[in-house]
Amino acid sequence: MRMDILGATLRVCVDDLEASVSFYERLAGTGALRFERGGVQVAAVGCFLLMSGPPAELELLRKVAATIAVADVDEAHRTLTALGADVIAGPVPTPVGRNLIARHPDGAVYEYVDRRAS
Repeated sequence: MRMDILGATLRVCVDDLEASVSFYERLAGTGALRFERGGVQVAAVGCFLLMSGPPAELELLRKVAATIAVADVDEAHRTLTALGADVIAGPVPTPVGRNLIARHPDGAVYEYVDRRAS
């Protein structure tokens, strides 16, 4: 049993989003895609997902090691559960597709996302 993993995004919680965006745009050589979710300001720059917001929200976000892009979140859900992972949230719609949060058997927590409309 396997799923199509398309790539990974590194999650970075920052205090000063504007200063961080400027650095990461120069580092990655690309502009930021920005959105807000649940009171958290987010900027996607290359393979980095910068997040800034209330400390309580960031504390939760820091528990997720990385964001994994997959072809289909439903397929990821089936594969993860079959392999013994615990899906702790989702699948749910997001501004750009769908996601779920899963805890792997080793305790690591990851977000899985696709670009499919709900």
